[in-house]
Amino acid sequence: MDGLVFIALNSPGLETAQKAQAALGYGEIHGLEGRTSGADVPFDATGPHLRALFEAGRPIVAFMASGAVIRILATELADKHEEPPVIAASLDGAHVVPLLGGHHGGNKLANALAAALAGQAAITTGSDSILGAALDDPPDGWQFEANGDAKSVLQAAITAGGVRFSGAGPQPNWLIQADAGPLISVSDAAKAAGATPRLIPPTIAIGVGCERDTPPDALIEHVRAVLLKADLHPASVAVIASIDVKADERAVYAVGAEFGVPVRFFGSGELRQLAPRLRNPSTVVLQEVGVPGVAEAAALAAAGPGATLIVPKVKGAQVTTAIARGVLPIAAETVGRPQGELKIVGLGPGDPAFRVPAATDAIGQAEDIVGYGLYLDLAADAISSKTKLHPFPLGAERDRARHALALAATGRRVALLASGDPGVYALATLALEEMDAENDAEWNRINLDIIPGVSAMQMAAARTGAPLGHDFCAISLSDLLTPWATIEQRLKGAAIGDFVIAFYNPVSKRRREGLIKARDILLAHRPANTPIAYARNLGRPEESIVYSTLEALTPDACDMLTTIIVGSSRTRRTKLGGHEVLYTPRGYISGV
Repeated sequence: MDGLVFIALNSPGLETAQKAQAALGYGEIHGLEGRTSGADVPFDATGPHLRALFEAGRPIVAFMASGAVIRILATELADKHEEPPVIAASLDGAHVVPLLGGHHGGNKLANALAAALAGQAAITTGSDSILGAALDDPPDGWQFEANGDAKSVLQAAITAGGVRFSGAGPQPNWLIQADAGPLISVSDAAKAAGATPRLIPPTIAIGVGCERDTPPDALIEHVRAVLLKADLHPASVAVIASIDVKADERAVYAVGAEFGVPVRFFGSGELRQLAPRLRNPSTVVLQEVGVPGVAEAAALAAAGPGATLIVPKVKGAQVTTAIARGVLPIAAETVGRPQGELKIVGLGPGDPAFRVPAATDAIGQAEDIVGYGLYLDLAADAISSKTKLHPFPLGAERDRARHALALAATGRRVALLASGDPGVYALATLALEEMDAENDAEWNRINLDIIPGVSAMQMAAARTGAPLGHDFCAISLSDLLTPWATIEQRLKGAAIGDFVIAFYNPVSKRRREGLIKARDILLAHRPANTPIAYARNLGRPEESIVYSTLEALTPDACDMLTTIIVGSSRTRRTKLGGHEVLYTPRGYISGV
């Protein structure tokens, strides 16, 4: 359920929330500061936080007394059709009570939670207890249309103990059926017949083709026009499908977004098997993509075995559309292949408290996670039990990046972990370089997203005050990938420009002289007493901050886990707010 939040006010609630999160494979844990530790998001006031989540439409599972939840949210209740699900659960998960939004996913979520926590869901809505489900909350993909007085239909169904379907309803039976129950029609037609309530089944697969860089609006308008002419309800569309060479085409995804359904792709070999069933084969298309027709073949493939091509290929300017109807409701998640997704995720310094929420979400949603073993350990709190882990040793950065790209190219959701920020001396640039050099068609169809993290430079600056308050730069002193002559040139430029400098990779077991050379270059341009700070193991239990001066800068005081901040000629070291700090004035007060 999108946006789900677990609320924990104490350690027992947090432990149960973590079990629920792991079992469901989604959701974000919010914990009360001072009483919980390790939550995804801390908060300091329960009432305002709950109300803010509710107003934002976030589904809520609160491990707290139901009466307390009711009192907190009472003033916010207005329209039951718009309100998100709210569930109260006991600290041990034994009792799960949907308070609001039962017919908008709340009852389903309560049952899923109860099953995950070996508890009992207290479902009190009449339709669920008598009919086995909510009349206005059909299975995923189906849509209910009241077409009249839904309350009267519901009361009649409860009185009769069931309903009747005019066609094949959801399987297994969504509602209990009874001979005397009110009639519910099942139809994918655009125009409903009479005032009978109906279910619209997800039985339609739309196959599309388009020229390269077709405007999204052009394909959307074409698909809508074809649906309208065919008298098919937009809600019956279960999936948008095309050939895999279109997996990087914006217009195809725009159609999926327009109808709120998945987009799936098929290889030319899969589509060629359907060639005998095509109504409008094309030798031109065959020569271009290896298939005699994209739209018709993709629609049939997505609709599944026994599908019928009900709308043969319809051509428009730069676009084609075809429609197939499946024998059973289409389970879009099981057909074809989705666009592969690679998220390169910055973990920050390692402590989850300093990890951005988008990174936690990306880790939790990934099907595969690739990373150095230590990074996998640092992200363990956010990793779903269903996720497959791909550990690599230290130093295998290129292997990690290529493995993640290869996995994503198969249609998987992949997270590639990096410490700090993935774009600062980390894996984002390596992955992009590999993609650029390889120019692999499948890699280029991947949906690539880079999730920033708190860099070592930022964390060091925060821990020491505000040394980066004016112009600054970062320089890695490792000559493993950069010649020392280039590093020295950059050091001289930074020294002449009087930049505050963050030194990455200052020393290693074999590299000791570089830091000494860097110190001497800087001493030629700024005072010997220029303040510096050694920041080691930032954000971890072994964290340490040691202050010194440029003149005393020595490789003996640091290692590869250290980031060094070297002030400019204007950086000051003083004691403020009870702490020793560095800061570099920008001129707000002095005007300089």
